[in-house]
Amino acid sequence: MTGDPRAVGGDAEVIGRFLEMLSAEAGAARNTLLAYGTDLRGASTLLDGRLAEAGEGDVQRLADAWADLSPATAARKASALRRFFAFLAEEGLRGDDPSAALPRPGASRPLPKTLDHDEIGRLFATAEAAVQNPGGYQALRLLALLELLYGSGLRATELVSLPRRAFRGGQPFLILRGKGGRERLVPLSERARAAVAEWSKLVPEEQPWLFPSGKSHLSRVRLYQLIRALGAAAGIAPDRISPHVLRHAFATHLLEGGADLRALQSMLGHADIATTQIYTHVDGSRLVELVNRHHPLVDAGRRRP
Repeated sequence: MTGDPRAVGGDAEVIGRFLEMLSAEAGAARNTLLAYGTDLRGASTLLDGRLAEAGEGDVQRLADAWADLSPATAARKASALRRFFAFLAEEGLRGDDPSAALPRPGASRPLPKTLDHDEIGRLFATAEAAVQNPGGYQALRLLALLELLYGSGLRATELVSLPRRAFRGGQPFLILRGKGGRERLVPLSERARAAVAEWSKLVPEEQPWLFPSGKSHLSRVRLYQLIRALGAAAGIAPDRISPHVLRHAFATHLLEGGADLRALQSMLGHADIATTQIYTHVDGSRLVELVNRHHPLVDAGRRRP
């Protein structure tokens, strides 16, 4: 099951992106990255380089191939594939998740991390205070990045690779083009528009990227570093914050405020609403409160003598 990276074909790039994300966002140890890389390349080799587009039947083939392995090894390989397919869905690289065919360990999947309103407030206060300092070029960029992550729920890859032309001052939305040429509208709050407008004044007109860096655009890894440094300055532990956590906070707080799940699916760019339902958890106590407040049978019960 080791697999030869040269045999992975079209999977090689996306596996590399996944491992980069694990390193930058999750802070995965080197041994974990090596194990996941080996497992994913091995699975890709078994599927003739079609792991990224595997269906449930293909995934079942992998599970069958692992049948004679120890439970711990099979669980590790299944975990690697689950995280890989979740990454593909989150990045908009596929609209489904075939990992249901994988063997499941007994432990339940933890809910994604998020931040509460007070922590978000501290992040913005810290970022806004930095802009007031002399020579606040980098601080202005960080504030624009923060506004787009939490204010519009962009994926890290989408954010760093935004073309400069994607933002137009009088336009209250961004038009993003995803896999297969699919376009989606991403709303921009007035705050986000103001922050990005200020930042874009400092970006040369001939620049192709909204957030340039060197000969290309800002990297995902650098974005993770900037957000974690901001979190540390705001008193938030590094393992509790990342661009993905801010995207999840965007979705969670909108849902808590009464946003429609279908509208949220569109804003997040999820092809399948099941992805949105998993990604946007709601506190169980709030669900009970919603039922008690708004279900028609509650009023009927109150009217009974």
